[in-house]
Amino acid sequence: MFEKVNPMHPDKIADRIAGALVDEAYKRQENPKIAVEVLIGHGISHIIAETSVDIQKDVVREIVHRITGDDTFVDYMEVPQDVQLAKNQEKEIRCGDNGIFKGVPVTEEQKALTDITEFLYKTYGSDGKYIMDEERLIICQSNAETQHLKELYPDAEINPIGDWTGGTMVDSGATNRKLGADMDEGSGNRKACGALLCYR
Repeated sequence: MFEKVNPMHPDKIADRIAGALVDEAYKRQENPKIAVEVLIGHGISHIIAETSVDIQKDVVREIVHRITGDDTFVDYMEVPQDVQLAKNQEKEIRCGDNGIFKGVPVTEEQKALTDITEFLYKTYGSDGKYIMDEERLIICQSNAETQHLKELYPDAEINPIGDWTGGTMVDSGATNRKLGADMDEGSGNRKACGALLCYR
Protein backbone atom coordinates (compact mmCIF):
# COMPACT_ATOMS: atom_id res chain seq x y z
CA MET A 1 0.00 0.00 0.00
CA PHE A 2 1.18 3.50 -0.84
CA GLU A 3 -0.32 6.83 0.20
CA LYS A 4 0.39 10.21 -1.36
CA VAL A 5 -0.83 13.73 -0.70
CA ASN A 6 -0.58 16.73 -3.00
CA PRO A 7 1.07 20.11 -2.24
CA MET A 8 -2.16 21.62 -0.84
CA HIS A 9 -2.74 18.91 1.79
CA PRO A 10 -2.24 20.46 5.27
CA ASP A 11 0.62 18.09 6.16
CA LYS A 12 2.37 18.96 2.92
CA ILE A 13 1.87 22.69 3.51
CA ALA A 14 3.56 22.24 6.90
CA ASP A 15 6.44 20.41 5.18
CA ARG A 16 6.76 23.09 2.52
CA ILE A 17 7.02 25.79 5.19
CA ALA A 18 9.67 23.80 7.09
CA GLY A 19 11.63 23.19 3.90
CA ALA A 20 11.48 26.85 2.87
CA LEU A 21 12.84 27.91 6.27
CA VAL A 22 15.69 25.41 5.93
CA ASP A 23 16.44 26.87 2.48
CA GLU A 24 16.43 30.37 3.99
CA ALA A 25 18.96 29.26 6.62
CA TYR A 26 21.24 27.95 3.87
CA LYS A 27 21.07 31.34 2.13
CA ARG A 28 22.32 32.97 5.33
CA GLN A 29 24.97 30.53 6.55
CA GLU A 30 27.15 27.77 5.15
CA ASN A 31 26.15 24.42 6.66
CA PRO A 32 23.72 25.75 9.27
CA LYS A 33 22.18 23.58 11.95
CA ILE A 34 18.42 23.89 11.72
CA ALA A 35 15.37 21.81 12.59
CA VAL A 36 11.86 23.11 11.99
CA GLU A 37 8.54 21.80 13.23
CA VAL A 38 5.28 23.27 11.92
CA LEU A 39 1.67 22.84 13.02
CA ILE A 40 -0.83 24.62 10.79
CA GLY A 41 -4.60 24.84 10.65
CA HIS A 42 -7.62 27.09 11.03
CA GLY A 43 -5.76 30.29 10.23
CA ILE A 44 -2.78 29.73 12.55
CA SER A 45 0.74 28.43 11.90
CA HIS A 46 2.81 27.48 14.95
CA ILE A 47 6.51 27.15 14.12
CA ILE A 48 9.44 26.21 16.32
CA ALA A 49 12.94 26.35 14.86
CA GLU A 50 16.08 25.09 16.58
CA THR A 51 18.69 26.93 14.56
CA SER A 52 22.17 28.37 14.37
CA VAL A 53 20.82 31.09 12.06
CA ASP A 54 18.54 33.96 13.02
CA ILE A 55 15.54 34.23 10.69
CA GLN A 56 13.51 37.34 11.44
CA LYS A 57 9.79 36.95 12.10
CA ASP A 58 8.83 39.15 9.14
CA VAL A 59 10.79 36.83 6.82
CA VAL A 60 9.09 33.79 8.35
CA ARG A 61 5.69 35.47 7.87
CA GLU A 62 6.49 36.21 4.23
CA ILE A 63 7.46 32.57 3.62
CA VAL A 64 4.30 31.24 5.28
CA HIS A 65 2.02 33.61 3.35
CA ARG A 66 3.74 32.77 0.05
CA ILE A 67 3.04 29.08 0.62
CA THR A 68 -0.44 29.29 2.16
CA GLY A 69 -1.63 32.06 -0.14
CA ASP A 70 -3.50 33.75 2.68
CA ASP A 71 -2.98 35.81 5.81
CA THR A 72 -2.42 32.90 8.21
CA PHE A 73 -1.36 34.14 11.67
CA VAL A 74 2.25 33.12 12.32
CA ASP A 75 3.40 32.15 15.81
CA TYR A 76 7.19 31.72 15.50
CA MET A 77 9.65 30.66 18.16
CA GLU A 78 13.37 30.42 17.47
CA VAL A 79 15.86 28.77 19.83
CA PRO A 80 19.48 27.64 19.47
CA GLN A 81 20.23 23.96 19.13
CA ASP A 82 21.07 22.32 22.46
CA VAL A 83 24.80 22.84 23.14
CA GLN A 84 25.50 19.21 24.02
CA LEU A 85 23.55 17.90 21.02
CA ALA A 86 25.41 20.29 18.70
CA LYS A 87 28.78 19.17 20.10
CA ASN A 88 27.87 15.48 19.81
CA GLN A 89 26.91 15.90 16.15
CA GLU A 90 29.85 18.12 15.23
CA LYS A 91 32.13 15.57 13.58
CA GLU A 92 29.97 12.60 12.61
CA ILE A 93 26.41 11.31 12.31
CA ARG A 94 25.20 10.17 15.71
CA CYS A 95 21.85 9.67 17.47
CA GLY A 96 19.52 12.57 16.86
CA ASP A 97 18.22 14.36 13.79
CA ASN A 98 20.84 13.85 11.15
CA GLY A 99 19.37 14.99 7.87
CA ILE A 100 17.87 13.51 4.76
CA PHE A 101 18.60 9.85 4.26
CA LYS A 102 19.03 8.15 0.90
CA GLY A 103 15.90 6.38 -0.27
CA VAL A 104 15.47 3.36 -2.50
CA PRO A 105 14.03 3.12 -6.02
CA VAL A 106 10.27 3.56 -6.12
CA THR A 107 7.95 0.78 -7.23
CA GLU A 108 5.71 0.81 -10.30
CA GLU A 109 2.74 1.24 -7.93
CA GLN A 110 4.36 4.33 -6.42
CA LYS A 111 5.14 5.78 -9.86
CA ALA A 112 1.55 5.23 -10.97
CA LEU A 113 0.14 6.94 -7.88
CA THR A 114 2.58 9.83 -8.29
CA ASP A 115 1.30 10.35 -11.86
CA ILE A 116 -2.32 10.33 -10.64
CA THR A 117 -1.47 12.77 -7.85
CA GLU A 118 0.27 15.18 -10.24
CA PHE A 119 -2.58 15.04 -12.76
CA LEU A 120 -5.30 15.70 -10.17
CA TYR A 121 -3.31 18.51 -8.55
CA LYS A 122 -2.80 20.20 -11.93
CA THR A 123 -6.50 19.74 -12.68
CA TYR A 124 -7.96 20.96 -9.38
CA GLY A 125 -5.14 22.72 -7.49
CA SER A 126 -6.66 21.87 -4.12
CA ASP A 127 -6.13 19.46 -1.23
CA GLY A 128 -6.10 15.77 -2.09
CA LYS A 129 -5.02 12.40 -0.70
CA TYR A 130 -4.63 9.22 -2.75
CA ILE A 131 -4.06 5.59 -1.78
CA MET A 132 -3.07 2.65 -3.96
CA ASP A 133 -3.01 -0.92 -2.75
CA GLU A 134 -2.20 -3.18 -5.69
CA GLU A 135 -5.31 -2.91 -7.90
CA ARG A 136 -7.29 -0.83 -5.39
CA LEU A 137 -7.23 2.97 -5.90
CA ILE A 138 -8.83 5.40 -3.45
CA ILE A 139 -9.12 9.07 -4.45
CA CYS A 140 -10.05 11.77 -1.95
CA GLN A 141 -10.01 15.03 -3.92
CA SER A 142 -11.40 18.27 -2.52
CA ASN A 143 -13.33 20.77 -4.60
CA ALA A 144 -13.99 18.22 -7.33
CA GLU A 145 -17.26 16.77 -8.52
CA THR A 146 -17.38 13.12 -7.54
CA GLN A 147 -19.14 12.26 -10.84
CA HIS A 148 -16.33 13.84 -12.87
CA LEU A 149 -13.71 11.90 -10.91
CA LYS A 150 -15.69 8.67 -11.49
CA GLU A 151 -15.58 9.36 -15.22
CA LEU A 152 -11.78 9.81 -15.08
CA TYR A 153 -11.18 6.78 -12.82
CA PRO A 154 -14.15 4.40 -13.18
CA ASP A 155 -12.54 1.60 -11.14
CA ALA A 156 -11.51 3.82 -8.20
CA GLU A 157 -13.23 4.46 -4.89
CA ILE A 158 -13.97 8.18 -5.13
CA ASN A 159 -14.34 10.51 -2.13
CA PRO A 160 -15.39 7.77 0.31
CA ILE A 161 -15.80 10.49 2.97
CA GLY A 162 -18.16 12.42 0.70
CA ASP A 163 -17.63 15.74 -1.04
CA TRP A 164 -15.38 18.12 0.90
CA THR A 165 -13.53 21.41 0.57
CA GLY A 166 -10.15 20.38 2.03
CA GLY A 167 -7.37 22.71 3.07
CA THR A 168 -6.13 24.03 6.39
CA MET A 169 -9.45 25.65 7.35
CA VAL A 170 -11.17 22.25 7.67
CA ASP A 171 -8.15 20.22 8.79
CA SER A 172 -4.76 20.74 10.38
CA GLY A 173 -1.35 19.60 9.27
CA ALA A 174 1.99 18.98 10.92
CA THR A 175 5.52 18.00 10.07
CA ASN A 176 6.72 14.68 11.46
CA ARG A 177 3.22 13.20 11.40
CA LYS A 178 3.60 10.46 8.83
CA LEU A 179 7.21 9.46 9.29
CA GLY A 180 6.37 5.80 9.92
CA ALA A 181 4.08 5.55 6.91
CA ASP A 182 6.50 7.30 4.59
CA MET A 183 9.52 5.23 5.48
CA ASP A 184 7.48 2.02 5.44
CA GLU A 185 8.44 -0.52 2.78
CA GLY A 186 11.38 1.61 1.68
CA SER A 187 9.36 4.26 -0.13
CA GLY A 188 12.10 6.85 0.42
CA ASN A 189 9.41 9.54 0.29
CA ARG A 190 10.34 12.85 1.99
CA LYS A 191 6.74 13.78 2.84
CA ALA A 192 6.26 14.98 6.43
CA CYS A 193 9.58 14.06 7.97
CA GLY A 194 9.74 17.07 10.27
CA ALA A 195 13.02 17.56 12.09
CA LEU A 196 14.45 14.48 10.43
CA LEU A 197 14.03 16.26 7.11
CA CYS A 198 15.40 19.53 8.31
CA TYR A 199 18.56 18.90 10.32
CA ARG A 200 21.56 18.83 8.03
